[in-house]
Amino acid sequence: MAFLPVRITKHTDYALRTLLYLAVRPGQRCSTQVIAEAYGISSHHLQKVVRALGQHGLIHLHRGSQGGVELAMDPAEISVGKVMRALDDQEGLVECFKPESNLCVITPSCGLKEALGGAQEAFYAHLDPITLSELVKRSRKQLRKLTGN
Repeated sequence: MAFLPVRITKHTDYALRTLLYLAVRPGQRCSTQVIAEAYGISSHHLQKVVRALGQHGLIHLHRGSQGGVELAMDPAEISVGKVMRALDDQEGLVECFKPESNLCVITPSCGLKEALGGAQEAFYAHLDPITLSELVKRSRKQLRKLTGN
């Protein structure tokens, strides 16, 4: 099986990890500091990720001493494809995907945009039916243990 060399941003990677962290702790509010420590990532960067997840309605943000973050919906309703589309800038896969800034001289006769566009859609189509619930179903206890109880 051949793989498309797609690379997601750290922003999206951290978003998916945050959602997985919350999915194995249903109904529990968690601080961004605790999540960042569990993964060994920058708390400052994770705060930006959490804001984006909140803006897209994937998590609830609670301020104050009893604050934290929690999933805004059931993990079975959160599609990996939806998260990827919302947070990752895959429009920039190649220059010609952004007509307003495209300076490529071969765009009018090049088939690369169509080929890569089709591959990108196949990538998302594969991820669309996969939910957080499915990702954590078989390894909920182990994931929780690996990220701290």
